[in-house]
Amino acid sequence: MANHKSAIKRHKQSEKRRLSNASTKSTLRSAVKKVTEAVSAGNAADAATRLKEATSLLDGAVSKKVLHRNNASRKVARLTKAVNSAKAK
Repeated sequence: MANHKSAIKRHKQSEKRRLSNASTKSTLRSAVKKVTEAVSAGNAADAATRLKEATSLLDGAVSKKVLHRNNASRKVARLTKAVNSAKAK
């Protein structure tokens, strides 16, 4: 454990940030999973609405600096491609 007052404060801050980031990532994973489940079930309309929610959450994670913008962009692109292919069927 840290000994200096400033190091103790940094430790507290990093722990708080870690918990917040973990919560955000968990919510993201759930949203992405719901999109992929809707696509695999063949429910294109439901997948499209869930894609909109997931995209919003991914953009929020980028603004909070939980995810890198290219990472989020790649995830959105792959999900969109999957939803569009489900609509085409």
